[in-house]
Amino acid sequence: MQNSLDNLLAPSLRKSIEINLGKTTLNKIEQRLMERHGMGVVQAIKDFYKLDSVLREFFGAGADGIESKFVGNIINLDQSIKSSDNWVVIQDQSLAKIFLESFADDDKKAILEAGMDEPLIISDILNNCKIPQTSGYRKIHYLIDNGLLISNGYAVSSDGKKIQKYQTVFNNVKMDIERKNIVVKVQLKMSSLSESTILQIIQY
Repeated sequence: MQNSLDNLLAPSLRKSIEINLGKTTLNKIEQRLMERHGMGVVQAIKDFYKLDSVLREFFGAGADGIESKFVGNIINLDQSIKSSDNWVVIQDQSLAKIFLESFADDDKKAILEAGMDEPLIISDILNNCKIPQTSGYRKIHYLIDNGLLISNGYAVSSDGKKIQKYQTVFNNVKMDIERKNIVVKVQLKMSSLSESTILQIIQY
């Protein structure tokens, strides 16, 4: 199962790599990833061990500092994370806007709130939130694609088919506007942190 925290960070992390290393170097890294693992940068971010191995090939021990810088541009795992309450500050404004847009939409907000406590199948989420199926499915897939909802376990239907359950990557979110910037603080689920290949490699 792909970890949703890695999924959440992947597009912003790719952009951070391009800004820090330049397009030419990013293209070389992507080429090497295709040769070795048959995948691009965004896919490799979601399986960070593969990206890490290629970065070490290019930068040796310097890869540690480079990776920390990439991730630090996106999320600030401040000291509170070490005291087990798991709050992170979203530094990347495009990612912050995804949170803001999702919570500004009543249906998406209801979907996220429904998935905070326990994993549910999509039809149960829509029923609980009283959201029409057509628009509801579209909004749920937006949240899945952007890493705010993660697949977690299965239910078995009456005809014996497995149906995926979904829940949020976080337990709580706080948002403020400071000097025209959106400040989003997210309290991540412990499982989101412990299962993240990115955070397993990058030591804070």
